Amino acid sequence: MTEGRAVFPVEPWALTEVGLDHDSLGVHESVFALANGHLGMRGSLEEGEPVVIPGTYLNGFFEERPLPYAEAGYGFPEMGQTVVNVTDGKLIRLLVRDSPLDLNYGEIIDHRRSLDLRAGVLRRSTEWRSPSGRTVRVTSTRLVSLARRSIAAIEYQVEVTDDLGDLYVALQSDLLANEDGAPDGDRDPRGAAALARPLECELAAGRGRRAVLVHRTKRSRLRLAAGMDHVIDIPDSSTEDIEAAGDLARYTLAARIPPGGSLKIIKFLAYGWSSRRSSPALRDQVEAALATAKLAGFERLLREQRELLAQHWDEADVEIQGDDELQQAVRVGLFHVLQAGLRAERQAIPAKGLTGPGYDGHTFWDTETYVLPVLTYTAPHAARDALIWRHTTLGLARERAHVLGLRGAAFPWRTIRGEETSGYWPAGTAAFHINADIADAVVRYFDATLDDAFDRDYGAELLIETARLWASLGHFDAEHGFRIDGVTGPDEYTAVVDNNVYTNLMAQRNLREAAAAVARQPLVAGRLAVTDEEVEEWLRAASLMAVPYDTRHGVHMQSDGFTHHEDWDFAATPDERYPLLLHYPYFDLYRKQVVKQADLVMALHLRGDAFTLEEKIADFAYYEQRTTRDSSLSAIQQAVVAAETGHLELAHQYWAEAALTDIQNLHHNSGHGLHIASLAGGWTVAVAGFGGLRDHGGELTFAPRLPRRISRLRFRVVYRGRKLTVTVERDRATYRLVDGDPLDIRHHGRQVRIDHDDVVLELPPPPDVAPVHQPHGRKPRRRSRG
Repeated sequence: MTEGRAVFPVEPWALTEVGLDHDSLGVHESVFALANGHLGMRGSLEEGEPVVIPGTYLNGFFEERPLPYAEAGYGFPEMGQTVVNVTDGKLIRLLVRDSPLDLNYGEIIDHRRSLDLRAGVLRRSTEWRSPSGRTVRVTSTRLVSLARRSIAAIEYQVEVTDDLGDLYVALQSDLLANEDGAPDGDRDPRGAAALARPLECELAAGRGRRAVLVHRTKRSRLRLAAGMDHVIDIPDSSTEDIEAAGDLARYTLAARIPPGGSLKIIKFLAYGWSSRRSSPALRDQVEAALATAKLAGFERLLREQRELLAQHWDEADVEIQGDDELQQAVRVGLFHVLQAGLRAERQAIPAKGLTGPGYDGHTFWDTETYVLPVLTYTAPHAARDALIWRHTTLGLARERAHVLGLRGAAFPWRTIRGEETSGYWPAGTAAFHINADIADAVVRYFDATLDDAFDRDYGAELLIETARLWASLGHFDAEHGFRIDGVTGPDEYTAVVDNNVYTNLMAQRNLREAAAAVARQPLVAGRLAVTDEEVEEWLRAASLMAVPYDTRHGVHMQSDGFTHHEDWDFAATPDERYPLLLHYPYFDLYRKQVVKQADLVMALHLRGDAFTLEEKIADFAYYEQRTTRDSSLSAIQQAVVAAETGHLELAHQYWAEAALTDIQNLHHNSGHGLHIASLAGGWTVAVAGFGGLRDHGGELTFAPRLPRRISRLRFRVVYRGRKLTVTVERDRATYRLVDGDPLDIRHHGRQVRIDHDDVVLELPPPPDVAPVHQPHGRKPRRRSRG
């Protein structure tokens, strides 16, 4: 997919498209996507064309496909899973006399769309002159309800803006299944597998202004129902019709509009899916949802949406003074993170959310490591639901570990339902760190909420079973302590290595936290037959964990021997050959000192308690010279560690790169769907980078500092039933407890108690460090504005 760089006016609470840019159409469809964690709709036009990927998705709804191997091996996954573009309910086609409204034809007099971050809607206004010379203005407001999990709605209005007499128009409001979900010829491996008509119709019914279609996938045998109903406001002269059969249900409204007149249609949509329920049961479910939404009315849906978002922004907003473009980007990111996870309700949070088919709709470690920290401190109930989904897949993870000859649970590198679906072993199964990433998210959520019911019913078991994996995957060595060999860390350009530092240190925390969970939850430990000897082994492995260090260079090795590999020749690598994975063989990448994304540097952040400040400064400088940032995940971690180690201006640049990844299509694949983890990075860099938030050992600490251009930063944190506001200025930080009991924190190492009065503390100067350098041609990506 060839995608242009989108351009949006800078606004504090909106993202607006002015005019129609065909080169960036796919990007606009992604950034204008509306979702609630259960249902997602890309921002394609109601008229259906022009379009790149139309896209409507239900979380967890997928089709299976065999995974091809030139040479299969033992333990290789056999089936892949791909998200399905389900029945499209966005379609409202307009015929202006004898011309269909299609922005590829006629004359666009004015066109703009705007994503309203406080109202939670996509607004559109288009004035268009048809080839026959008639002029109309179309306005619409689209909503995917955050309050009602299965409901979406569109208000669509047509006005006659010329004085050429009565205008005859027809509206066709559709439910359409099996539409094409991706453009032909798209070979980007970050995209999605092509599915040829994956849905089979089981039921189609239409009555009055309401219709329902029920379909089932051919392989996975999942069933979905989509329903629509309508409320109309029309001139006196009109006709109506409804039809439903096979893959299409259509409500048709024909009307005569006098000069200066208009017609309006409100389309209510409901979706549901199940692996067990019958077609009639699903039909009845969506019809009941439609009835309640129609009874509530469009204005009430809008009010519910605004009220929910008002509360969310009160608890999650990040305010930035000095960089308006970044302010906009961070809020857009927070909005899409909320949309990805709020109503997922025990389903995964995919890497693209529900904004596109990229990565086949799979969830990865991105969720636990990048998205859940944001939700833990802004919408903890959503983080809880995501972790409970992981727990529901624990049986499959145990089976996978057994196949691999290991104890405990081996969670999948990429999946939709819980089975491993990665067909590339070195960057899939070997990336065992996902198990410690899940454990880390469990610990963070528990420490931030003290949710004992979660710990008892879900969290402790996840910690114990992942600890068992590490105990069986690693081994004790008389010379080097506890080793974990043959694994792949976050850097997928260095695969199947021994003692990846990130993996080992995250496993170390996992082992210790599992031991603590056994002490907290003895009944859970008893049910899982945990012995004292097993816990002692975990603690011994944690205390003897191998952490490779290169004394000659004075830095930690990303993995055994990494600093002895040949350096990659960055000077001879042209810009057009990035990302390297699309232009060079993996065997060449694996044997060189070239890093796809922050790996050792991420350990400096997430396991910062295992390093001294001096070690962080040296390690960051060394790996900064070797990191290509071919992954959108990298800039976030580099920004956080840059801020901690005194490189504040570089951290600011990386902050912008992370937050603007999709708004400016910096990785040239935002049309496949948004990078939800990168969008989460806007919050992460603000709060963990320049706010210095750390949560090691269950203690909340801050070490804020600002770059030159930012004069003021304010963010909110929800923590143990409290709401804390932190305001950072040039020389001081102000802490205030908005709600809840007094809270003890640390500010640059000093313990202080925060209550409902402002606590103002000075900021120490940052470390005095030498400049660091990036590989040739890999400085932070330039922004569109200074």
